[in-house]
Parts: sequence; structure tokens; C-alpha cells
Amino acid sequence: MGHLVLFVLALAACAQANVEVMKDVTLGFGEALKQCRESTQLTEEKMEEFFHFWRDDFKFEHRELGCAIQCMSQHFNLLTDGQRMHHENTDKFIKSFPNGEILSQKMVQLIHTCEKQFDDMDDHCWRILRIAECFKTGCKAAGIAPSMEMIMAEFIMESEA
Repeated sequence: MGHLVLFVLALAACAQANVEVMKDVTLGFGEALKQCRESTQLTEEKMEEFFHFWRDDFKFEHRELGCAIQCMSQHFNLLTDGQRMHHENTDKFIKSFPNGEILSQKMVQLIHTCEKQFDDMDDHCWRILRIAECFKTGCKAAGIAPSMEMIMAEFIMESEA
């Protein structure tokens, strides 16, 4: 019985570590949003919507959100010239966060799987928006999506620092 309890605790700790990494990557990626706001004609209202990306009711229906994600990805050099994920750079970006190596392969694989589903879309902004929606769904299914409470708590801590 004792081994079972330890196993369950180890699984819970691993799951929490994965969510922490995803929170850090989300916040790090979000740093580029300010630079991308003007070039993508993102309104203040749409910019604020980004902070709710992990909420269940987040809507993936505005092209400019896809354009902003594209710009943010370009900011960190995560896209190839063909506007597809640069696997090596994305892996390095994720690993640049504390314990990022825990999730880097899983995240790259999730994004790649989503990219293949929407590869026939010509409009990069719409395609990237659909990939983001697919990625979010995959993260939630895998149990690695951070909660909104976790994201908001981090925003508050950063703003007070």
C-alpha cells in the first residue's frame, strides 16, 4: 500500500511540474505581445483577451489573434521562412525556462501534430489561430494546461515586483 501512495504522489508532483513549466512558457511567450500589438492592429480589448487563453470559454474566432501569435512566434524566431514551426528553435525556447526539458518534446510534438491538420490553409494568420486552438485542446487533454488562477497569480506577483 505504501508503494502505491508514493507512486500516486510522484505522479501528482510530475503533473504539477508540467503545469508549472507550461505556465512559465506561456508567460514568457506573452512577453512579445506588446511588441506585436501595433503591427497586427490588435485592439486593447483583443490584447486583454490573450490573458484568458487557457480559459475554457476563450474564443478562437478573430484573425488578428492568429496574426499576433504569428508575430510573437517570429519575435522568438520560432517559425521558418514558410511560417511553419522551427522545431529546433522551439525546443530551445521551451528549454530556456526552468525545467523546460520536461515538456519540450511533448509541446513540439503537439504543435507539429496540429500543424499537419491545418497545413492546407493558405492564410497564415487563420492557420496559426487554428493550430493554437488545437494546441490548447491537446494540452488540456494531456493535463499540462495551466489554470487561469495560476496565470493570474503570476501576473500579480510580477506586477508587484
